[in-house]
Amino acid sequence: MKETIIALLDAAGTQLKQQGILPHDTPLDIKVEPTKDKAHGDYASNLALTLAKPAGRKPRELAEALVAALPESTALRQVDIAGPGFINFFAATDAVAQIVPSILDAGDTYGRSLSGQGQKVQVEFVSANPTGPLHVGHGRGAAIGDCLCRLLEATGFEVTREFYYNDAGAQIHNLAHSVQARVKGLTPEAAEWPEDGYRGDYIIDVANAYLAGETITADDREVTGKGDPDDRDAIRDFAVAYLRREQDLDLKAFGVTFDVYFLESSLYDDGKVEATVQALVDGGHTYEEDGAIWLRTTDFGDDKDRVMRKKDGGYTYFLPDVAYHLDKWQRGFTTVINEQGADHHSTVTRVRAGLQALETGIPQGWPDYVLHQMVLVTRSGVEVKLSKRAGSYVTLRDLIDEVGRDATRFFLAARRADSQLTFDIDLARSQSNDNPVYYIQYAHARVCSMVRRAEADEKPFDHALSMHHLSRLDAEQEKDLMNRLARYPEVVERAARTREPQQVAQYLIDLAADFHTCYNAVKVMVDDAELRNARMALGLATRQVLRNGLDLMGVSAPEEM
Repeated sequence: MKETIIALLDAAGTQLKQQGILPHDTPLDIKVEPTKDKAHGDYASNLALTLAKPAGRKPRELAEALVAALPESTALRQVDIAGPGFINFFAATDAVAQIVPSILDAGDTYGRSLSGQGQKVQVEFVSANPTGPLHVGHGRGAAIGDCLCRLLEATGFEVTREFYYNDAGAQIHNLAHSVQARVKGLTPEAAEWPEDGYRGDYIIDVANAYLAGETITADDREVTGKGDPDDRDAIRDFAVAYLRREQDLDLKAFGVTFDVYFLESSLYDDGKVEATVQALVDGGHTYEEDGAIWLRTTDFGDDKDRVMRKKDGGYTYFLPDVAYHLDKWQRGFTTVINEQGADHHSTVTRVRAGLQALETGIPQGWPDYVLHQMVLVTRSGVEVKLSKRAGSYVTLRDLIDEVGRDATRFFLAARRADSQLTFDIDLARSQSNDNPVYYIQYAHARVCSMVRRAEADEKPFDHALSMHHLSRLDAEQEKDLMNRLARYPEVVERAARTREPQQVAQYLIDLAADFHTCYNAVKVMVDDAELRNARMALGLATRQVLRNGLDLMGVSAPEEM
């Protein structure tokens, strides 16, 4: 319907140009949006207000001219002008109802498009250090990142999911020391315990597995515990592999998989870090001071220059990030999206500055970032801070065990990434309309129950009969529901373009609300076969869109609740 109205306004605007009312070179930037008040119709446009100045006319006068120039259309039953010149459109029931067969015919593909035209895009997300279990912040990144990948695929992009393991540096050093201490029988209370050591119970599990000689398979490698308490290199390699495997198992339990696992250590092994340093030096963008090598990041928008190689010869963390992103570019990813925690905000400018300094043709503002804020977990209104397994934070596995995968995924992705999130365990567990996951899934299950009841009453759905009588779906609640269904493809397109999966979550909440309102107001299982089947068709179309939207969120669509 929205596209129909845009086409009608375009034709009207073209006619006004021919009549000399509008200058011929005036662009027609037509915007049509659903109305908030149904008294003002189903859709509204501010076109007259935007064209009034180039036309040299009052907005309302121009609105009257546009309405007069609208082609005849059976899709509309009424067009009004409101306020200073808004044009309100009232859709005809027959036209609105055509969304039902469109959805049923398209099935799982309804809402999908080819707007991405097969363009390659890489999305890096989670990218946790392999030093412990995934925490809820990683979980939020996993939920948002995976939903974003699903959205991009739904709009025609060729998506590669990538996980970057920071398996080098001080944190890995601390991990090796911690596991070695446990291997030697020490506890965190011992004086010899590493000052920056990890204290969670998972360190005991790693140490015991190493002593038992377990063999760990982690994506690209297989590592067997030697049992030697003094071989720190062996302990480090085993611990990293063990925790990589554990994180991978947690993510699979969360319904998240990756196409590529990239190791920071490979950048050193392959000489890419050193090559990046040399390229920056050769490009004249560095200088030495106090025994360190600095990069002039201020030349590229940073607030101050940054150290890239320290006095001791070690690299600061942003330098391997530059090398890593150069590798992404060289792999052919002209579009890269990094979904990371808000604590990475300071690295955005530095990485981009380093890439610009390399002068490799990488455009400014590359790569793109989606940064998520922290998650506060509460139970009974009180913050939950600790996990026995991790020792100092709530793990993703804790949440999945508490409330299930569906609720965890939905709650973590249902808010804007840049807003802080309070994860209410009690709400996520509740079977009430206050729980958005339950509310949406119940709408889907309710339609399934309706179908089962019709079959039990020997009144099964008759598709052909329903298609001939969709014009009988004339109740306001039915029209509201059909208009909501028609907006789904636009929501998917916009959510993918703006990289905001929470738009789909909010849409599903609104769709479920419209459905429940309609179901409670309009009886479906009536004796009138024509009306009954038309209403069942509307229910089935709603079920399809709920299923499609939940799939984009990585959430199941149960048939019974």
